[in-house]
Amino acid sequence: MTTPSTSVPAPEVWFLTGSQALYGPETLDQVAAQSQGIAQRLAASADLPVEVVWKPVLLDAGSIHRLMLEANVAPQCVGVITWMHTFSPAKMWIAGLDALQKPLLHLHTQAGMELPWSTIDMDFMNLNQAAHGDREFGFIQTRLGVARKTVAGHVDSPVVAGRVADWTRAAVGRSEVRSLKLARFGDNMRDVAVTEGDKVEAQLRFGVSVNTYGVNDLVAVVDAVADDAIDKLVVEYADTYRVDPSLLPGAERHESLRYGARVELGIRTFLEDGGFRAFTTNFEDLGGLRQLPGLAVQRLMADGYGFGGEGDWKTSVLLRATKAMAGTLPGGTSFMEDYTYHLVPGEEKILGAHMLEVCPTITTQQPSLEIHPLGIGGREDPVRLRFTADPGPAVVAGLSDLGDRFRLTVNAIDVVEPDEALPLLPVACAVWEPRPSLSTSAEAWLMAGAPHHTVLSKAIGVEVLEDFAEMTGVEMVTIDAGTTPRAFQRELRWNAAYHRLAARL
Repeated sequence: MTTPSTSVPAPEVWFLTGSQALYGPETLDQVAAQSQGIAQRLAASADLPVEVVWKPVLLDAGSIHRLMLEANVAPQCVGVITWMHTFSPAKMWIAGLDALQKPLLHLHTQAGMELPWSTIDMDFMNLNQAAHGDREFGFIQTRLGVARKTVAGHVDSPVVAGRVADWTRAAVGRSEVRSLKLARFGDNMRDVAVTEGDKVEAQLRFGVSVNTYGVNDLVAVVDAVADDAIDKLVVEYADTYRVDPSLLPGAERHESLRYGARVELGIRTFLEDGGFRAFTTNFEDLGGLRQLPGLAVQRLMADGYGFGGEGDWKTSVLLRATKAMAGTLPGGTSFMEDYTYHLVPGEEKILGAHMLEVCPTITTQQPSLEIHPLGIGGREDPVRLRFTADPGPAVVAGLSDLGDRFRLTVNAIDVVEPDEALPLLPVACAVWEPRPSLSTSAEAWLMAGAPHHTVLSKAIGVEVLEDFAEMTGVEMVTIDAGTTPRAFQRELRWNAAYHRLAARL
């Protein structure tokens, strides 16, 4: 499987070091060498999903401004990391910071982890004064109102490297949605409120272009798929999944599997030809499609595409962004929906699923490829993959449009094994215990006005989503082990006051 194609070069973050000409060439040579060492150690971090590109030490306002403008227009640059190795007078940074349009991480570190106590002299102090220089830089960022992430500590610390990696993943996600094109096949489900939203504001806030296409525009592409391409894909299915005997060649339901393959190839062709990396479908608007796409959607999500059911384009955007942020990390990320509860006291948990569309990346099992009736949509029985998500820590996240802003609601959860087997459930599913408890998480989720469609990810954590929200200017509220309904309600009220005030500035 492959990720959605894109013409954008491999992502980079640029490593910028501040100093000043006052120190002289010998000291500045040391600054450059040590700065390159820090950048190289960051680049060597196994979790970093981008290339770290070191830039020459910045000594004056003109070079800083030029480099920030260059970062703005470089498609491969998803953000910049800054470090004041020595003292870098912050007025030099005003024009550059004011011009910067890419995410910024302020790394507060120093070249050495330990102090050489017995040999410290003033030459050492003049060279190793990031504790001094970064405070000057922190002031000017605050004075200018620069949105940024600040990480303090030595780069050899796994905690520091991990937080930097989280930020770079968020920067990749932000870059992805800036150029994302999303195809809606039909409109959203009729009379549903939460799947509505302001597409103009979404393009202004995120950069994503959301447009609707008639389902029969897709049907024309589906109907044109060649039989030999279907033959090849059916063989791939047999090699990859446990295929129900009724779907095998010569069996009574084999034509249903071939049609599922036809739909997958048709949707894939439509998306690739149009440069789309996310899409939606709607069981109320299937046009000439004989099946609701199930298997096709599952496999496209596994290849990195964003998806939202019932025309839910906001969840589709969030899923594509989250998959871009996760990259090659294990665990998987899927479209999800809270479906039903197990409310036995002390054993509370949620059974999540959807009609068909759950991504197989959230399991290490071999999915089974099956066909079952679908009592909605009025079409033929659709083929789908069936499995249960692997246990482990995860997050569920939902994006809602509140009219004056978008809100990202995130709940830290633990995916668990089902209490018993689910032999009659004909769809893929996940079972989880929300933190801090089902009652508190559900009350907070409802107070936040968060959606019923979500993104479940076992690949990324809360901090990545926090960084993404900060970069995109989206409100984020988190439900975790420390949440209480009263405190959460107060946070929502404070947030509402802040965003309404900020909107007038």
